[in-house]
Amino acid sequence: MAAGDAARQRADPQVRGRLREGLGTVGSVRRVTDAELEQRAINVIRGLSMDMPQAANSGHPGTAMALAPLAHVLWTRIMTYDASDPQWADRDRFVLSCGHASVLQYAMLHLTGYGLTLDDLKAFRQWGSRTPGHPEVHHTPGVEVTTGPLGQGVGNAVGMAIAERWLRATFGADVVDHHTWVICSDGDLQEGISHEAASLAGHLGLGRLIAVWDDNHISIDGPTELSFTDDTPARFRSYGWEVIEAGDVVNDLDAIEAALRQARDDETRPSLVVLRSHIGYPSPRYTDTDFAHGNPLGEDEVVATKEVMGLPPDETFHVPDDVLALYREAGSRGRSAREAWEARLAAWDGDRNAWDAAWAATGLDGWADALPHLEPGGKQATRKSSGACFQALLDHVPGLLGGGADLSGNTGTLVKGVGVQAVDDPGGRQFHFGIREHAMAAVMNGMALHGGTLPVGGTFLQFADYCRPSIRLAALSRAKVIYSFTHDSVGLGEDGPTHQPVEHLMALRTIPGLRLIRPADANETAAAWRVAIEGDGPTLLALTRQDLPVLDGTDADGVARGAYVLSDDPGEPAVVLLGTGSEVSVCVEAAEILRSEGRSVRVVSMPSWDLFGAETFDYQESVLPAGVPTLAVEAGVSLGWDRWADASVSIDRFGASAPGREVLERMGYTGENVAERARELIADLDGDA
Repeated sequence: MAAGDAARQRADPQVRGRLREGLGTVGSVRRVTDAELEQRAINVIRGLSMDMPQAANSGHPGTAMALAPLAHVLWTRIMTYDASDPQWADRDRFVLSCGHASVLQYAMLHLTGYGLTLDDLKAFRQWGSRTPGHPEVHHTPGVEVTTGPLGQGVGNAVGMAIAERWLRATFGADVVDHHTWVICSDGDLQEGISHEAASLAGHLGLGRLIAVWDDNHISIDGPTELSFTDDTPARFRSYGWEVIEAGDVVNDLDAIEAALRQARDDETRPSLVVLRSHIGYPSPRYTDTDFAHGNPLGEDEVVATKEVMGLPPDETFHVPDDVLALYREAGSRGRSAREAWEARLAAWDGDRNAWDAAWAATGLDGWADALPHLEPGGKQATRKSSGACFQALLDHVPGLLGGGADLSGNTGTLVKGVGVQAVDDPGGRQFHFGIREHAMAAVMNGMALHGGTLPVGGTFLQFADYCRPSIRLAALSRAKVIYSFTHDSVGLGEDGPTHQPVEHLMALRTIPGLRLIRPADANETAAAWRVAIEGDGPTLLALTRQDLPVLDGTDADGVARGAYVLSDDPGEPAVVLLGTGSEVSVCVEAAEILRSEGRSVRVVSMPSWDLFGAETFDYQESVLPAGVPTLAVEAGVSLGWDRWADASVSIDRFGASAPGREVLERMGYTGENVAERARELIADLDGDA
């Protein structure tokens, strides 16, 4: 019995009949009618999906084998794309949330002409290859987001759909008019982040978002029923999604197409297509087994499976010319759509400067002049300073938008006069992510990697732990996002140790590629916003709840370099007081005490380890001279400060519930205590000498 016939027997006749309603031509797009060629093409995808892990002796073939027909339909009948221009702004976006099935995406990118060669496929999971174990954006042409940690791709896809709708509402459908497609697995839908993201997507009514759930009932441990018996369709309906239960039609191309088109036609809500599949199909030994999930099938089973499919059993990476021609034609079919879009954009009478700035995730000419400046002497919490920057830049940075995880007013992410993102206001720039920190950070990555937006998201620094997997992926992906993370120390006060971060600053500094800036006052905060917008990749602003004095001598260029001399005395200093954020003002107080005793003191503000670490040794030496006792002062753990200082005033314990000022004083963050610690350091080092 042919694979398609077997699938038709398994499928629910009523479901198939409903899905076939309305199935017709594809407009002006030529439809492939050679069923035999299509089946051989699908088998080629399956062959490549086995060959890549087998060559690497590592990988996940089973899901890719099962979903080969779905991939075929998406790339030949459904998605709008041009393989010769992977960055075309109005292309459909595709996200493989189950990134372990990367061989499926790599096979399609090779076949449709994105520039991946057979040699690239043969180098799967090898050092320096363009085909890493999980898809990585900016590394492999045609990959939109970095996926692998399950559930992340679902959140990314929600962000992409938000970005598309916002851009369409802002600039018009003539220049923005596409869809976001995401394939997700049982694992994706078990991870909590996907629940948060799906709930947000349903609330926002993201009608251009279509998810296909690969319902294969298998995970690494065995049948999903070991741990997963949710009524997933009911859950998604409760979120406000359209749910299309296609049934066991994974090998019926027309039924798949009909389900996808039905989903695409409903633009009032996101859609979930439930597709029952059989992992490892058509492997004689490993179909519907957990072994097929994460193991190469073995040479004998690969040969046996190729014999079932009619592929040359003794040939690896087999791609016959007619199959390659079929897919290359599909990959080039979108060129006319791209060229038509380019013509529309050229004739478009909208604000081209705003368009270009949005897609560059930067500001209009002179945008930095809009940043607020405060004169020394006043006081302001840096969370409020940051909120003032966000508000001031909205008219000057066209793609800037965002909000908080239910803490917008607390985190400086509540803005006015720009509308609230909602079903009836798709152009709103104020976001209410709800109490969904996990999803907020993943959605921000999707928005940024879609292009055209510069997202801002806020929560308390303590809850960066909820966002951390997405923050790490933002750094890995170089996604340009801005985190407004506030209540950044024990100084937040009465909420106590559950809400008081102590290890978070240092833990976040360990993430390569994350730019963490902890500004000392309002003017350093404005400078930090400038760094975030002028730079690339993610920027995390660590901001205070409590008011801080506006300091004399803060320097925007110094912030951009990560550390600088805030105040100094003539001659070589007896001690350097090195502070970050709210503790810089404590260093200033301590310096005055020490100076009154006749000691020469240098005060250094170090808002960013990352930026300072990237500076030349000569610059670092000019700020922190060798041989001079250096005392670091930060309301966080001591771990790591030996990189820059001889000793530190730190907190190697959890905080306490009390007014913030009292907590800081009891933990030693006073001018008097810092001055005493400086005296002790000078004496210790003099004694050692």
